[in-house]
Amino acid sequence: MRRRTLGRMAATAATLSLVAVLPAVTGGSTAQAHPGHPSPNPTYKSVGYFTQWGIYGRNYQVKNVQTSGAAAQLTHLNYAFANIGADGRCFEANIAGEGDAWADYQHPVDAATSVDGTADTADQPLAGNFNQLRELKARNPKLKVLISIGGWSWSTHFSDAARTAASRKALVASCLDIFIKGNLPLLDGRGGPGSAAGLFDGVDIDWEWPGSSGDTGTVYRPEDRKDFTALAAEFRRQLDAYGRTTHRHYDLSAFLPAAPAKIDAGFEAGKIFQYLDFGTVQGYDFHGPYEATTNQQSALRAPLDSPVPNDFSDTQAVGDWLRRGAPARQLVLGVPFYGQGWTGVPDGGTAGLFQPSTGPAPATWQAGNEDYHALKALAGSGTYTVHRDTRNGFAWLYDGTNFWTYDDPQVIAAKTAYIRGAHLGGAMMWSLDGDTSTGELVSAVHRGLTRR
Repeated sequence: MRRRTLGRMAATAATLSLVAVLPAVTGGSTAQAHPGHPSPNPTYKSVGYFTQWGIYGRNYQVKNVQTSGAAAQLTHLNYAFANIGADGRCFEANIAGEGDAWADYQHPVDAATSVDGTADTADQPLAGNFNQLRELKARNPKLKVLISIGGWSWSTHFSDAARTAASRKALVASCLDIFIKGNLPLLDGRGGPGSAAGLFDGVDIDWEWPGSSGDTGTVYRPEDRKDFTALAAEFRRQLDAYGRTTHRHYDLSAFLPAAPAKIDAGFEAGKIFQYLDFGTVQGYDFHGPYEATTNQQSALRAPLDSPVPNDFSDTQAVGDWLRRGAPARQLVLGVPFYGQGWTGVPDGGTAGLFQPSTGPAPATWQAGNEDYHALKALAGSGTYTVHRDTRNGFAWLYDGTNFWTYDDPQVIAAKTAYIRGAHLGGAMMWSLDGDTSTGELVSAVHRGLTRR
């Protein structure tokens, strides 16, 4: 599973500067119109990630985005992920661990699972998730769908592909040809020239991480910092050029880290937003069961009694981007639809918080990592007790031995109030399949962002 990760960021936590109160965060820059583009939209962005692999074990289908009510409350849906090959180009294929064209546009969807209630036929060129996204857009014409390129597991070749002007041009051209122009490879009768034309409304660059370590085998080099800016500029240039032929604007976003060391290693914060419509800031995975001691994974503000000096938090992450020149209105704060968990945790007088553990807590799909809907069920089981730090904006569950840190609607209410007060661009949700069919957390984000 290609879940987002901070890459064990806690090891560098001592390098952070804590921003614990709202006024210190909102004192940064304000949004400015960048050359050639309109001023940022005054309405908030609500960005949800749909995971390619969620249709399997989790059985979270595109139809669930519609029936849960999420589609009507989102401004953007990011489809995760597209991959880059060793040749430095986007591709579609069926290769274990590298590509799943079957999920994207090959597998037939029956009437019961289809957004519009019509089963796919054997001869239609576009099926699978992509056709369902097309149907979703037909029912929600204001919803934009972006193709997210990379992710934790598939950022392997970003650095090489972004290294020269020629390689950047080739990478961007290949991504736009397949996804924006819709020229999917013809595989077993699906795809072909123009088969996905008009489906995607832009690109999300999810390079984890330029200039610093990511997943095992992911290439990185010091030059990535300038190369990321140049890559964003090349995406903007080619998207705008194609947009002049279709008479439309294509969005460009990027997933951005919370750790100051990763920001400085990989991003020219004062430059990239002239090319990006917005950037989504990682607001989660601050701590997890890869560490021995329990802690918050997504606090709005770092607790003063945290055992980690200058600990991670949402306000710290946003503040570090603002101080480096990022426009507030183009920063979209990420919130998690899952939790991190530890087991073998003593009470310690803190209901398990900041206590030692024996390892990751048991979970449905991956030890130490559980979807929100499952954590909600634990909270209502009578076995667990919900605990809150309302001042610092986080919650956790504890049953005497298992400890889970997660976001629920009450935490999200605090975070959306912060987003409004800090004049940020909106909220991003990773990922929609954690909310299953209820859409409870998406609705909480929507209520919080539209509150007057």
